[in-house]
Amino acid sequence: MLATVIHMNDASSVHNRPDVFSPATIGPARLRNRIIKSATFEGRTPRGRITDELIEFHTEYARGGVGMTTVAYLATSPEGRTDRHCFHWGLPDDGGLRALTDAVHREGAAVSAQIGHAGAVANSRSTGRTALSPSRFVAPQAVAPTKACTTDDIARITSDHARAARGALETGFDAIEVHFGHNYLVSEFLSPRLNRRRDGYGGTLANRARFAREIGRAIRDEVGDRIGIIVKLNMDDGVRGGFWLDEAVQVARWIEEDGSADALEMTVGSSLLNPIYLFKGEAPVDEFARSQPPAIRAGMKLVGRRMFKEYPYTDAYMYDAARQIREAVSLPMILLGGIVDRASMDLAMAGGFEFVAMGRGLLREPDLPRRLRADPAGRSLCVHCNRCMATIYSGSRCVLREGGPPTTCR
Repeated sequence: MLATVIHMNDASSVHNRPDVFSPATIGPARLRNRIIKSATFEGRTPRGRITDELIEFHTEYARGGVGMTTVAYLATSPEGRTDRHCFHWGLPDDGGLRALTDAVHREGAAVSAQIGHAGAVANSRSTGRTALSPSRFVAPQAVAPTKACTTDDIARITSDHARAARGALETGFDAIEVHFGHNYLVSEFLSPRLNRRRDGYGGTLANRARFAREIGRAIRDEVGDRIGIIVKLNMDDGVRGGFWLDEAVQVARWIEEDGSADALEMTVGSSLLNPIYLFKGEAPVDEFARSQPPAIRAGMKLVGRRMFKEYPYTDAYMYDAARQIREAVSLPMILLGGIVDRASMDLAMAGGFEFVAMGRGLLREPDLPRRLRADPAGRSLCVHCNRCMATIYSGSRCVLREGGPPTTCR
C-alpha cells in the first residue's frame, strides 16, 4: 500500500535508491543488508547473567536474515539498570557476550550492543540503588524519589559509557547503539519538562544537550573508529513540555559536528510518561497489570488507562518527522517505526534513509527478512496489539507466535 503513496518529492529518487537487501556499512561495521533488528528488551539476563536463551534469541534473527541484530539493554552503570536482572558493564560475563557475538557472526549477521543509563526509568526497589535524574522527582516505576545528578555523577556516568563502548568492542560487537531516547537519563537531561537544573546542564538547549555531547565525545575518544557508533535520539517525548522535533534537529546537527556518531536512529516516546507513543496501536493494560506483583497490579488497573494511551497505527509512522532530521544532517540514518513490508522499506530507501529497523514484526516472524526477499509482496503478520510489551518480565515474545522461545528465564 505504501508503494502507491510515496511522497511526490521522493519520486525522483526512486530509481536511485539503494536496494534494502544490498550490503552497507556503519563506520567499520559491515552489514550484509540494511535491515536491523531494533533493540527490544529481551528479559533473558536473570541477575545480569548472559544466558543461552539470550544467545538463541539473537541467533534466530541472524538465521532469519537481518543485516544486524541489537542486544538490549546493556546498562553502563549499576544504578542505570532497569531492574536487578539487567546486565551492566561492571559485571563479569564469563564469556557470555563473546559467545553471543560469535554465534550471530556464524550466521552471517552483524551484532550491536545498546548501551545507556536508565535514569528514572530504573526500578530502584529492584536494583537497590536510588534512581538518578537531572532534577529530583518521584519516579513512576518504583513510586520513589530520584536523586538529582551531581557533577561527579555526570562525570562518572560519562566515563561508564566509554567503558561500556570499550567492553562491546572487546567482546566482538560490530557496533554500539548509544541510548539517548525514551526519557532514559540522557533523554531526561534533554527534556525541558524533566530537566529543571540551573547549572551548565540545564536551561538552554545547549546546556541540556551538554551531557549527551560529552558522552558522545568520550565514547569516540575511547574506541575511535574501531566499532560502529549509532546514536538513538528522541524526536518527540510525546508529553506536554517535553523535548520536541525542532530541538532534535539541532541536537542531531551538534552530534554530526562532534563526529561522535556513524549513524542516527530517531525515535519517540517516554518510557516514564507515555510508553505507547513509541509503538502506536493497542494499549495492553490488562496484560501489563497481570505481569506485575500484586501490590502494583491494583494501582495499574486504576491508572493504567491514563498512562497507557492508545495511538492509531500506520505503516512507517515516524517517516515524516525523521525526514526533517534527514534534511538537516548527512550522517547515515536508520528509519524505525512501522516497517512491516517491502513497500515501507522502499519508502525509507527512496526518502534518503540508509537502513530500516524492525521490532515487533521480527518478534512475530524472525525470518521475515528472508520471506520478504523471496516474496516482495509479503507483509508482516504483526497486528500491533502490543501484548509483547507485557512479556518483557518473563522473556520478550510475540504471544501470537506458535512455538515461541521459552518464558522461564527469570
